[in-house]
Amino acid sequence: MTRYKILLEYDGRNTVGWQIQGTRGNPNAPSIQGLVQDAIFAFCGERVDVLGAGRTDAGVHAIAMPAHFDLEKDADTDTIRDAVNFHLRSANAPVSVLSAEIVSDDFHARFDCKMRHYRYIILNRRAPAILDDGRVWWIPRPLNIDAIRDAAQKFIGNHDWTSFRSSECQGKSPIKTLDKINISTKDNKIIIDVSAQSFLHHQVRNIVGTLAEIGLGKPYDIDEIFAAKNRSVAGPTAPPDGLYFVNAEY
Repeated sequence: MTRYKILLEYDGRNTVGWQIQGTRGNPNAPSIQGLVQDAIFAFCGERVDVLGAGRTDAGVHAIAMPAHFDLEKDADTDTIRDAVNFHLRSANAPVSVLSAEIVSDDFHARFDCKMRHYRYIILNRRAPAILDDGRVWWIPRPLNIDAIRDAAQKFIGNHDWTSFRSSECQGKSPIKTLDKINISTKDNKIIIDVSAQSFLHHQVRNIVGTLAEIGLGKPYDIDEIFAAKNRSVAGPTAPPDGLYFVNAEY
């Protein structure tokens, strides 16, 4: 038995997200996990569990998502990359294996992760998105970037994130540490980069939704929102379109 680590790039549109949904979700939409597992089976005839560093929602994308799986038969890592990609392309799957490597038997893509990096992209211009449709959150009204930057710094550190997590979140504790948040701009885009060891369900999207409201002039006080421990007092959940899993550190 050999354990392999792969890096995946994918477009989350028209999928139910990372995780196989079973009887839940849209039965006509695939999961990223299921697409990769099917491609591995088509390549070598082995049914495997592919476990990722993150469990992205429907519509969320990945630039370099680490994942791991075990094979009974040894295979060259370049062969795994190319063969799995061949079958992904044959299935018109919006997923690509960027690289593959052999790792220790106790490596775990999710539990060994020390830092996860996400990016959210807002397209802030009057004209709607065409080339970036489904890959950004289009906001046609002007956003105050200075107000967004000032408010963003309030999120850094250890907090009770009850006001910024989904009501369906299964995290055991709302206490998390956000290590970094950076706001940059390029070509009418506002790029929000966040880093932490782990995130709660919808945490990034709820942060972005609140920052967007602040950019539009709503007088939110981030400290008061944290203290309220009430999801209804924060901003709306930003759509999944603009969210990307960037990479992970081990």
